[in-house]
Amino acid sequence: MKKILILGGGTAGTMMANKLFKALDRQEWEITLVDQHKTHYYQPGFLFIPFGIYNRSDVIKPKGDFFPSGVKVIYQEIDRIEGDANKVLLMDGSTLTYDYMIIATGTQTRPDETPGLKGEQWYKSIFDFYTVEGALAVQRFFKTWEGGKLVMCISELPFKCPVAPIEFVCLAEAYFTEKGMRDKVDITYVTPLPGAFTKPIATKMLSQLLDEKNIKVVPDFYLESVDDEKKILKSYDEVEIPYDVLTIVPVNMGSEMIERSGLGDDMNYVETDKETLQSKKYQNIFVLGDAANIPTSKAGSVAHFASEILFENLMNAIENRPLTAKFDGH
Repeated sequence: MKKILILGGGTAGTMMANKLFKALDRQEWEITLVDQHKTHYYQPGFLFIPFGIYNRSDVIKPKGDFFPSGVKVIYQEIDRIEGDANKVLLMDGSTLTYDYMIIATGTQTRPDETPGLKGEQWYKSIFDFYTVEGALAVQRFFKTWEGGKLVMCISELPFKCPVAPIEFVCLAEAYFTEKGMRDKVDITYVTPLPGAFTKPIATKMLSQLLDEKNIKVVPDFYLESVDDEKKILKSYDEVEIPYDVLTIVPVNMGSEMIERSGLGDDMNYVETDKETLQSKKYQNIFVLGDAANIPTSKAGSVAHFASEILFENLMNAIENRPLTAKFDGH
């Protein structure tokens, strides 16, 4: 029996498991999915937790609810991929082999990559909202906060869901307005981008929107470190921004397993053909979602559209046809 191995049971991996289970002959193909965690977190919902719109129970479900019953699921941490041998080593010492593999291991927040960020003030006056723990910590803090300088900072590009930080400051503006304390909260949006967003037309519109909401935008700010004692952000060109409360998008990186496997770039994203979604190193490995180093946004919607291309090209590869499907980023 031939084997397809899917690494990662998030949005991208789950979509491919369902697509392939419907398309492939179950007498000829065995589909195995490996993921470290049994719980699915609805990450777009994290954005609403700080403002009491959602709570933890609204964003978690068992991952198994979304996998076809005929797909073999292994909950285990991955050690590394040995592409030359077509095998994957798991942390429990077991080994999996494959004929084709899909890497969908996503991206992770790495606050440890920024000096001073994850110190004594982590989850006290410095918060992320890209984890459920961070989002809940912000919620608890905002309930009793009496006002001051609120700074939303993007550490580095790329990061998951590029519009989320803008949504955060807009939700914060509405939240503090409703609490009757907007005049006591100074909101600043700090980004390494040259404007509020990635595209010129959107940037123009969003900059106007933020200005109307009295939210200051600081562009071209490349975060070097955080002084959590003095409550100051420092850039590489020595610009300093003070804060009372810092909400931050930490550095995003691919899985450390990708680095151990020798498949990634310097941010641990898999080197991927941007059109065919095939690994640049191994022809029988494809990459989907945030794990790929293709020049698109890291978002579930991108994975959704890319999954159509990957599915077509994987079927082409299985049937010894040219990889004719081309992903254009949309």
